[in-house]
Amino acid sequence: MSVPAGRLLAVPRTADTLPSLRELLTTAVEAVGGSERPGQVTMAEAVHKSIRTGEHLAVQAGTGTGKSLAYLVPAVRHAIESGRTVVVSTATIALQRQLVDRDLPRLAKALKQAIGREPTFAILKGRRNYLCLHRLDTGAPEEPDDGALFDPFAVSALGRHVKRLFEWSSDTETGDRDELVPGVTDQAWRQVSVSAKECLGKDKCPFGTDCFAERARAEAGQADLVVTNHALLAIDALQGYQVLPEHDVVIIDEAHELVDRVTSVATAELTAGMIGAAVKRCGRQIAEDIVDRLEEASEGIKEIFDDLPQGRLDDLPRPLEGVLRVTRDAAHACITALGPDRSSQDLESTTARRQAVALLEEIHDTAVRVLEAFDTDDAKRRDVVWLSSDMVGGNLRPPALRVAPLGVAGLLRERLFGECTTVLTSATLTLGGSFDALARQWGLPVEQRPSQKAEGTATDVAPPADNDIPSWSGIDVGSPFTHEKSGILYVARHLPPPGRDGLQPAFFDELEGLVNAAGGRTLGLFSSMRAARQAADELRERVDFPILCQGEDSTSLLVSKFADDEATCLFGTLSLWQGVDVPGSSLQLVVVDRIPFPRPDDPLASARQRAVEARGGNGFLTVAATHAALLLAQGAGRLLRSNDDKGVVAILDSRLATARYGGFLRASLPPFWTTYDQSVVRGALARLNS
Repeated sequence: MSVPAGRLLAVPRTADTLPSLRELLTTAVEAVGGSERPGQVTMAEAVHKSIRTGEHLAVQAGTGTGKSLAYLVPAVRHAIESGRTVVVSTATIALQRQLVDRDLPRLAKALKQAIGREPTFAILKGRRNYLCLHRLDTGAPEEPDDGALFDPFAVSALGRHVKRLFEWSSDTETGDRDELVPGVTDQAWRQVSVSAKECLGKDKCPFGTDCFAERARAEAGQADLVVTNHALLAIDALQGYQVLPEHDVVIIDEAHELVDRVTSVATAELTAGMIGAAVKRCGRQIAEDIVDRLEEASEGIKEIFDDLPQGRLDDLPRPLEGVLRVTRDAAHACITALGPDRSSQDLESTTARRQAVALLEEIHDTAVRVLEAFDTDDAKRRDVVWLSSDMVGGNLRPPALRVAPLGVAGLLRERLFGECTTVLTSATLTLGGSFDALARQWGLPVEQRPSQKAEGTATDVAPPADNDIPSWSGIDVGSPFTHEKSGILYVARHLPPPGRDGLQPAFFDELEGLVNAAGGRTLGLFSSMRAARQAADELRERVDFPILCQGEDSTSLLVSKFADDEATCLFGTLSLWQGVDVPGSSLQLVVVDRIPFPRPDDPLASARQRAVEARGGNGFLTVAATHAALLLAQGAGRLLRSNDDKGVVAILDSRLATARYGGFLRASLPPFWTTYDQSVVRGALARLNS
């Protein structure tokens, strides 16, 4: 949306000249053709209070609450009253697009008369998400080799994608990658984009005045509301320079994904291909003997990585330590030889230097971080290090050494909660009946704080807090759905516990009976793609209903086919646990194959679990069970998407009923009516299907 040039000069309105929050909410709800819901009103009042008092807030708001309006209306009111920008952060592109393309335009028009002007909004992403006009003009530098370009088909596909990007560059108004449909590979996109470190800056770049990223930042700086993503929020906290516009309030939607997204941004990797690309970027800019040292480091890294077993590194092998020290010192020598930016350099030399330094600094800093990760005992370690190879597009990439933070609580507490008032919201924030699990991950004090119900909590006065301890409150505003009457939780207690050798015959018998009783209409959520494919193959032999499996086509197209045909079933893995919104009779059965604990060999989860235990805590409950509870709650949330929906969530893992941790997991699920009786649940599904 275009932002008036006078935005920063606008005179803020005082609270007594603005309509009340309740009046604005009523106006907004009427404008979008909705009806006011108790949970929505409670949430809006709680957000308004949080913004007013500066106390952080966590709000669990079930599907159908209308939480977007519940936080957007008080956010707009604060922006108009204070003259300051409010940042709204989301985890997914889908919610970003919903806010920018649907919710905010309608809200802005609805509130224009009441507040005296139309509120303004903008979307802002990291620089890598925008086309770089200078790179389009000069071409990309040598990219780190990920192994894919050994395939001639990958080379030709890359060329076709880059050609599309050049053609698209003359048509796009924003240069935003997400507006390119269909999309292109990451490898292709890197040819036409730059990181913040590679960017010349608008003053030096010949395309500075037309830069898509700079235009987006300028627009965001003048907007009342800025919509961004958790990754950019993390970059803003991690970097030493400001990325987001000046703001005093952040609203984090899809807050259950915040820790994972921040962790991803804070994760670094090192490969032989990166070092080889840095050698080529240095080119003739520095003395050959200095570059040779870096090239030798690349060869050493490749040799060592090929010899080491993959997985988490609990100790630093001496050969790896030696080659990391060589890599660190060689990268530093190259950076020193390149010297500082010089105004006398021509544009081509400045660009080449900037591109080389950006990659060299990444290599140097990652080597340093890995070396330092092993300097302390287990209880004090801050990072986890592992070696792994990823499968991308059917190609196995060369090994990469990765380093990630064991936790981001300290970072969030200092750089997010310590800087501005923060509201966190999602349909899933209470695990085991409490906010405590996620509060620990966010760096907020738990202090025996229970999961509060909505009644009376929106206006309660918070106890005084120490200046160093963030003050916060948590409320659950409930859901408009009557879970006990609309849904059944079926736990197949009679099945044997899942094993490590794939799905068992008894599982397929159980699944077949459920799918037949439901008449198709089944979303199968599996803990791995192997299990999803195995189930799809088996059920296609057993039932007459169409079975779609993730990976056979784009996920969006598969979900669309599933929604359009009531008899169709859709089986898949992680993205379906959180990304499917299919109201109506096409989805009446959600099946979960097993409790989604992290894999035992997951390097980050296992290291976090061990770190908790080293401090005397319960690592399994804190890490593995919390991870599983969050995913289970998200998966179960696929069932009821509108007031008329009815159906069954079937967990085909008997441990949910028999294991000691089962109570914690069940308390994290919506309050469905629960049964262990196979005949009862099949009968209920058959009646729905009749």
